[in-house]
Amino acid sequence: MAGVLFYFSTKPDHAHFDYTFRVAQALLRGHTGLNHHPGSWLNEFIPLAGKFYSVFPLGAVLANIPVALLRKMGLVHEWPARSFAALIAALCVYFSYCLTLVSPMARPRRILLALAPVFATWTWTNLGFAGAWQIALGLSLLGQMAALYFTLVRSRPILAGAFFALAFGNRVELLLATPIFLYFWFFRESETTPASTDAWYVRYRSGLIRIAKFSAIPVFLLMATASYNYARFGSVADFGYARIPGVLKEPWYQHGLFSLHAIPWNVHKMLFEGAADMPQFPFVRFYPFGCSIFMASPLLFLLFREGARHKAACWLAIIGLTAVLWLHGNPGGWQFSYRYAMILLPWMFLLIVENGPPRLTATEGAVFMISVCINAIAVYEFLWSSIIHV
Repeated sequence: MAGVLFYFSTKPDHAHFDYTFRVAQALLRGHTGLNHHPGSWLNEFIPLAGKFYSVFPLGAVLANIPVALLRKMGLVHEWPARSFAALIAALCVYFSYCLTLVSPMARPRRILLALAPVFATWTWTNLGFAGAWQIALGLSLLGQMAALYFTLVRSRPILAGAFFALAFGNRVELLLATPIFLYFWFFRESETTPASTDAWYVRYRSGLIRIAKFSAIPVFLLMATASYNYARFGSVADFGYARIPGVLKEPWYQHGLFSLHAIPWNVHKMLFEGAADMPQFPFVRFYPFGCSIFMASPLLFLLFREGARHKAACWLAIIGLTAVLWLHGNPGGWQFSYRYAMILLPWMFLLIVENGPPRLTATEGAVFMISVCINAIAVYEFLWSSIIHV
């Protein structure tokens, strides 16, 4: 139901930015890049030695391989961006619901919280654009949500590792969350651990085995990504972003792709940017290049309640990832609110799940409905009207 609602409430205005789908098709033919000019609107392709390469990491390309196979079989004729985005939204809601099982609570609260990451935040609008950038962010949200579920609720280290690989394969900065997941797996309590003098040895050995299982697929993806980068640019650590024609000449990159000079602008866009009023419906007009995540989703004020079993881990992840986002020279371009903060939502979600009471409260219900209304207005303004413009 969430997927259907997302599908019909959004319009894929950026579906023609199909970078990852095109490279996935090329990969099926044994090429890491395109042999011909992709089109002037795809200006982030890098021309090099007669080929055109994408700056997206390998994980984002591999996520599109199933769709590329459908194209090769003639079942689809173009990138089904709208359906892809709706599927991601549906799976995010599903795994959000599953992750609520980390704490005992009544079903109404469980359902409300499961809908929140997609429909009560900027995810609704930004994923609805359905461009390659937004799809990658959506897959990172999905991957982290599922990885947390298979780590904290249903112990499946290989599945958790696979979904974590999906997450950082689309947004490389998520590798910063690796120590937190390794901590979860190493110190996971085992019901079968015997109460004997060698219990610590058994726990140590079991923890290492769990870590090895969790790490198998992520390590393989890291090695494959290194090979992919080397094959394109001659360096295992070069993703090519700085090679985009003219990108380093843009004013926000005058100090480099990542710089301390970028922090004030990112802080303003993420936390303090407001909105404009207008005399007709819907009476508020959002700016096209960012606004405060707390304005976009008042639900996030619940982050600051007391409690939560995994509070320290969540805040470490939020702070560490936010620090990297604030160092990036461009705070996100055309977007509603701060689209990069989608990668923070699984950790924010876990905090809100754990720091609240078992039953749905009037406060939670109110801020959820307000957040949904705000984001519904944003979907209308960005995707269905001409209200938002440069």
